[in-house]
Amino acid sequence: MTSTQYSERFLNFVQQQLMSFQADQELEHVVVYVARSGESGSPTLEVVGQWPKSEKFLQPVETDTALRTPSSNRRWYPLQEGSILLGVIRAERFATEEEWRESLDQRLQSMSILMANSLASELDRKRLLDQLDDQKEQISLMVHQLRNPLAALGTYAKLLLRKIGPESENENLVKGLMNEQAQVNKYLSALDQLSQVKLPQADDGSNRLLLPPLLPSETYISVKSLIEPLIERAKARANLQGRNWYGPSKWPLWMEAKSISEGVIAEIVANLLENAFRYSPPKASIGIEVIEEGICIWDEGTPIKEEEREKIFQKGFRGESGSKMSGSGIGLALARDLARQLGGDLQLLVDPSKFKNSLPESGNAFVFNLEPK
Repeated sequence: MTSTQYSERFLNFVQQQLMSFQADQELEHVVVYVARSGESGSPTLEVVGQWPKSEKFLQPVETDTALRTPSSNRRWYPLQEGSILLGVIRAERFATEEEWRESLDQRLQSMSILMANSLASELDRKRLLDQLDDQKEQISLMVHQLRNPLAALGTYAKLLLRKIGPESENENLVKGLMNEQAQVNKYLSALDQLSQVKLPQADDGSNRLLLPPLLPSETYISVKSLIEPLIERAKARANLQGRNWYGPSKWPLWMEAKSISEGVIAEIVANLLENAFRYSPPKASIGIEVIEEGICIWDEGTPIKEEEREKIFQKGFRGESGSKMSGSGIGLALARDLARQLGGDLQLLVDPSKFKNSLPESGNAFVFNLEPK
């Protein structure tokens, strides 16, 4: 790891520490070395900073013949983390027979401690960045490997659709497979972007979407078109589990139009549907209803206990019904956070009929309002 591989922040810190000796009349030269493996694998100490600044190239310690001669005007201060030597500071003073001033020695010792802590953090940063680069490379390779079988699944589904014909009762099942294949392909495209682009960190502490973002090639998309595959997936899952499933009675106009937040709304719906299936009793009915004011995902399960109705929106909280199931307890917290980012809110009703009178009077209804009441 040469000096060009260190962060600008670390190198500036080194130079600032060295510049603090400008007013000291005793010191002639101070050099900071960092330990690393040489080309042959043997350890070496390379220069990362010196005072006074000079364009002159300084050799590594082991090849600098001038350092082989002992001198009472030279002192070494180790940069250590525990028992590990990370580097050293070499301090040279102008030739004199006097003893080293104690205050100067203490300053150099203090600087070595500060420098060691900073260097340890810098090495950790480099190690984490290397690991991140390796992970990105692995993701890119995995995406590449997954595209072929995914494309084959799409091809087989199209051939099957052609074989069974448009009148077959299984046509919707095959189309559902094709829709899921297209959705997985979006995930892969999003993963591919993550492996190649350095994404900026959100500066407002907001959560990132779990669903793939809209890709640049998609020039038009509506909320309805994003939610319909989620509904079809829920319908198939309910059928497989022997549940009653109830879809929307009609689609409001706002769901037909393009929205700047369609991906976020789909994310909220996906989280709420997953929770409904995971935490409601096995035979409880599940449904989704949409009106002009918002969206409701409901189930006919046992109403959530009153003391848990707000706590379930806290990150990491697991209610009684989910305490024995695997999961991180962040689904509802994420959904509410996203809803509020849109200027709306997410609330729990234990009487779904309060959202719409055709819904059951008892159960759990998670209501996403587009605008706060």
